[in-house]
Amino acid sequence: MMNLLSIFWDLVVESAPWLLLGYLLAGVIKQVIPSEWVHKQMAKPGFVSIAKGAFIGAPLPLCSCGVIPAALAVRKAGASKGATSSFLVATPETGVDSISFSFAVLGPIFAIARPIAALISAITAGVLVNSFDREESAPLEAKAESSCCHSKQQTQAVDEPPLSEKLVGAVQYGYGRMISDTAKWLVIGLVAAALITAAVPQSFFLQWGDGLLAMVIMVIVGLPMYICATASTPVAAGFLFAGISPGAALVFMLTGPATNIATMGVIKEHLGMRSLIAYMLGVIVMAILCGLLLNQLYDFYGWPLQLSMMEHGESYPLWRQAAAILLSALVLRVWIQPLFSARKAELVESS
Repeated sequence: MMNLLSIFWDLVVESAPWLLLGYLLAGVIKQVIPSEWVHKQMAKPGFVSIAKGAFIGAPLPLCSCGVIPAALAVRKAGASKGATSSFLVATPETGVDSISFSFAVLGPIFAIARPIAALISAITAGVLVNSFDREESAPLEAKAESSCCHSKQQTQAVDEPPLSEKLVGAVQYGYGRMISDTAKWLVIGLVAAALITAAVPQSFFLQWGDGLLAMVIMVIVGLPMYICATASTPVAAGFLFAGISPGAALVFMLTGPATNIATMGVIKEHLGMRSLIAYMLGVIVMAILCGLLLNQLYDFYGWPLQLSMMEHGESYPLWRQAAAILLSALVLRVWIQPLFSARKAELVESS
C-alpha cells in the first residue's frame, strides 16, 4: 500500500508543473486570445484547420493531462472537433522539451522521427474525427456568443479590458473553472497509472521482443497510462536496452502521452463517443504504421541505436514538490468547497 501511495505521489510530482502550466495556458487562451481568431483558424471542419491544430499544438510543452484544459478552452472558443482532436494528439506526443530530451537520450533519429510521427498521427486523428462525426453547428459556447452577444461586440471592442484584468481572469478561469471540469478524470487517470505501475512488472512487456505483436502490446500498455512525452523517453530507452525494437518504442511514446483514461473520458464527455472512437483509431493505427516504417528504415540503412540513459536524483527538487502540493490543493477544493457552501446554506436556513 505504501509503495502504491509512493508511486501515485511520484506521478503527481512529475505531472504537477505541466498541469499547472496547462491550466494557466487554458486561462490565457480563454481571456487573452480572441475567440474570433481561434474560430477563424480552427473552426472550419476541413483539412487546413486540422493541420493548424496539429502544428499549433506540437511545440507546446504540455503533458497528456496538461493538454486537456488547453484543448477544452480551444474547443469552447470555437474550434472544430477535428482541429481540437489534432491539437489534443500533437501537443502531448511531442514538444520542444521532449524533442531535445529525445536527442539526448535516444539519439538524432528518434528526435526527428518522433515529431514527424506525432504530426502525422494528429492530422490523421483529426481527419477521422471530422469524417465520422460531422458537426452541423458551431460549439455551444461559440454559438451562444454569436447569437446572444452579437449586439454587444462593438461595445466590447471599445471597452476592451486592460491586460492586467485579462491576466487575472486567465488565472481565475484556468485554476478555477478548468480544474473543476477535469478534476475527476485527472484523479482517475493518475490512480490507474499508479495501479498499473505497481502491479505489472516491466519484464512482462519485454518478453514480446520486436515486430507487430510487440507494438500491439505497447498500445495496450500505453492506452490507459498517464505519461508525458518527456517522461516516456527514459522508459522507452529502458525498453530499447532490454530488446524492444525501435518501432515498438516509438509506438509506446506516441500512444502513452496521447491516450489515457483522463483524455478518453474528457473526449467522450465533450466531443462524443463517435469522436472518441475516431480519435483512438487514428492514434493507434498511425502509431503502429509509423513504428513499422521506423523498423524498416533502421533495417534498410543499418542505423545503430544511440542510447544514453540519463541518471535522475533520488528525490524531486523542492519547487516540484511545492507544485504538487498546490495542484493537490486546487483539485481537493473542487470537492471540499461545495461541502462548505452546503453547510453555510444550512446554517443560514436554520438561523
